[in-house]
Amino acid sequence: MNESIDGSQLSQAKIAFIFPGQGSQTVGMGKELYEKYPIARRTFDEADEALGYKLSQVCFEGPEEQLRLTEITQPAILAVSIAALRVIEGRVPKPSFVAGHSLGEYSAHVASGTMTFADALRTVRKRGKYMQEAVPVGVGTMAAILGMELEKVSAVCRDAAQGEVCSPANINSPEQIVISGNTAAVERGTKLADERGAKRAKVLPVSAPFHCSLMKPAQDRLEADLNALRTQKPVYPVVCNVEASFVSDEIRARETLVAQVTGAVKWEQSMRLLIENGVQTFVEIGPGKVLCGLMRQIDRSKTCLNVGDEASLNKTLAQFAG
Repeated sequence: MNESIDGSQLSQAKIAFIFPGQGSQTVGMGKELYEKYPIARRTFDEADEALGYKLSQVCFEGPEEQLRLTEITQPAILAVSIAALRVIEGRVPKPSFVAGHSLGEYSAHVASGTMTFADALRTVRKRGKYMQEAVPVGVGTMAAILGMELEKVSAVCRDAAQGEVCSPANINSPEQIVISGNTAAVERGTKLADERGAKRAKVLPVSAPFHCSLMKPAQDRLEADLNALRTQKPVYPVVCNVEASFVSDEIRARETLVAQVTGAVKWEQSMRLLIENGVQTFVEIGPGKVLCGLMRQIDRSKTCLNVGDEASLNKTLAQFAG
């Protein structure tokens, strides 16, 4: 983490806005921004109206069990991310690129003007619902494998599958890869990873096996919704998770969002693509600091700032002001 760059250098360096995905939610998220900034308040009001219920209330007050429901979590994180984006827009330099982790890719497309905020909210609510309904509870799960390289994790998945599904789902950093699939296969995978030298392998408390072939029913349903959306050419190139490549037209934007449901999130490769293209400063916009944590594992020399509440907003603005 390079904290020594002064504000004028930050303003000239290439910037990427990055948006978090599921797992970054906490009760109370977005509340400070809502109370202090009219633009954030309007953003949450717009979300409540688009969805037909008080999403803002669930974000600010919980209960946590409700916020954890996938079809609520996904629009909730999107709403907080876009509220934070709108607060910071115009106060920091424009990004050269945008990217988002899984669900966060929708926030990135809203930031880039590919789709409207209201359309994205309704789409990710359905995305969450379809993903939850694709696999009966208990049939699938996910596990984090820490301190094991991708080739070895892929071999673990192949050997653990035994006719079931087990595959890398989130390639987050050199230190962290998440696998997904049938519960028994993923459990075999964690045991094998432990035996083969992973620092740690643990099953995650998730409600469904995201980003693997078991999600095909959700992918088919979501494809129809995405194809019905009015989309536009992105203003900023968006890095798509599934290919770790730039998307700069609306047709590929839709195609890659569809493929992402069953495809792995290539986050480490996506961040390396941005670094290769000259990005020095990453601004994580939305709840939490998960992506800044991953950036430390990918390339410690890059600056990663975040904007999710009043304190982080002020700190980030101060960095740019130098």
